Amino acid sequence: MLDVDDGRMKKLLLILAMVLSVTGLSATQQPKISMKKAKAIALKKVPGGKIESAELENEGGKLIYSFDIKAGSGITEVNVDAMNGKIVAVQNESPAKEAAEKSAEQKKH
Repeated sequence: MLDVDDGRMKKLLLILAMVLSVTGLSATQQPKISMKKAKAIALKKVPGGKIESAELENEGGKLIYSFDIKAGSGITEVNVDAMNGKIVAVQNESPAKEAAEKSAEQKKH
């Protein structure tokens, strides 16, 4: 029979769970659709638009592709679920709001 210290094992598992939850990582969560396919889906929402930025994000434990698409004088943010390809959000952004988001993003990194 193995001599296992249950207290140490529980502590190790607890620490591992905390690290994964803080970093937002999940060992099993990988996108099921490609960035290329998600871009095509997003561009259908903004005909004639051009993708200015694209990223894979973990929002609330859900993987999404986030695209900022420029069309005319505005930017439309389109979020595509990375697991099933469904559009989960579409938001028109003013130039001021877009600048504020970029500034906040730079402060994070």
